[in-house]
Amino acid sequence: MGRQLRLTGARVVVAGLGVTGRAVVAALAGRAATVTTVDGRAGDADVTGADATDPRVVAGLVADADLVVASPGWAPSTPLLTAARQAEVPVWSEVELAWRLRTGAPWLAVTGTNGKTTTVQMLASILTAAGLRTATVGNVGTPVLTAAQDPDLDVLAVELSSFQLHHTTSMTAEAAAVLNVADDHLDWHGSAQAYAADKGRIYHGAQVACVYNVADPRTEQLVRDAEVADGARAVGFTLGPPGPGQLGLVEDVLVDRAFHAPTDAPDRHRTAAELATLDDLAHLGGPQGPPPHVVANALAAAALARAHGVDARAVREGLRSFSADAHRAAVVRTLDGVTYVDDSKATNAHAAAASLAACAPGTGVWIAGGLAKGASFDDLVAGRADRLRAAVVIGTDPTPFVDALARHAPEVPVTVIDPGDTGTVMRRAVAAARQAARAGDTVLLAPAGASMDQFASYAARGEEFASAVRDLT
Repeated sequence: MGRQLRLTGARVVVAGLGVTGRAVVAALAGRAATVTTVDGRAGDADVTGADATDPRVVAGLVADADLVVASPGWAPSTPLLTAARQAEVPVWSEVELAWRLRTGAPWLAVTGTNGKTTTVQMLASILTAAGLRTATVGNVGTPVLTAAQDPDLDVLAVELSSFQLHHTTSMTAEAAAVLNVADDHLDWHGSAQAYAADKGRIYHGAQVACVYNVADPRTEQLVRDAEVADGARAVGFTLGPPGPGQLGLVEDVLVDRAFHAPTDAPDRHRTAAELATLDDLAHLGGPQGPPPHVVANALAAAALARAHGVDARAVREGLRSFSADAHRAAVVRTLDGVTYVDDSKATNAHAAAASLAACAPGTGVWIAGGLAKGASFDDLVAGRADRLRAAVVIGTDPTPFVDALARHAPEVPVTVIDPGDTGTVMRRAVAAARQAARAGDTVLLAPAGASMDQFASYAARGEEFASAVRDLT
């Protein structure tokens, strides 16, 4: 009742009329006396185009507002949000509004620089195998605001970006996970510290478990810094043997040493529960088996599901039945002993490094390049040079990639694809990669850059790669 009273009769400015913004408008219908929409591109917004940045218009919007609900694309530095903060007008994300209007289904929430979507979809597959009514929502799938008000759902698998978390303050998930933190979106957040802090908001008030990556100390520090509910546990996941209170890998078995026994069981520190094996994830990898980052995602998803009380059988069944989205480490085909893998979704250095880690040493023919967004690729190349047989560089500006390869992998042959004929770039790249590859190798599209310099989207880039590979004879 109290949550609704704060909105009844309120004057709300909705910033952004994308999918989430329109869901906000629909949810506020009948709850708020006045809704004003602002969008620089949507022609049906109340305030559009240049007016959205006009100081007089912005001042008028803020003066008449009790609340601003901002879509993820609106950076904190935009004039409207800056003015709202200065006037002490609350700014909420769609996620914050969803939490305040929720009907009661608990949230299992995931964030991280990479792997969020795969993990939350694995989680939903596990929850479904357990017989629970669930949905993947938030940064993927259904807007969280829509699902949060659905009384027919038992539990939500929620993917949250740092953008969404920035203006989210009251959410208290049943269990939450930060998969990893690597520098990204610094232009939006202003600094690496601010970016990490926004990721850490997902742990605020966690009821049962805060899941972190043992291999990434920053995620553990975010748990240490978080204010959580009494009794909430820190649960690590690791690709090595797990310690007490962790999930991990023992040889080829995924095991649970966190939720396997009651907390007061006298032998809990000497026992573990088998959840699945690497064979249960074999369909998600190439000839070398499931990549390490896929196994890590599976462990994180299992930890969140176990925090909700899901049994080990459902974890195994859910992982077996899970299929990854297109362009996420998808094997296109094997030809002449060479495996062609489409990981076009690897749009930053952290994701590309995880993808290259799945190649055996000296067997990767890496197709890289695209919009660098000011990023450096030195650490990526230095850390994965041992995996490379050759590199093929695409993109309108190949320099950042070529220079990093020259500095840190000078022995690796590099082919630069002339960007002049954009329409044939990928076919020429695949042809060059095929020439460099040997039987047992992997030709891997993991660009480490955004796609918009030569392709409509990362999906279009991946589709052109897959088409060129299928046309090989």
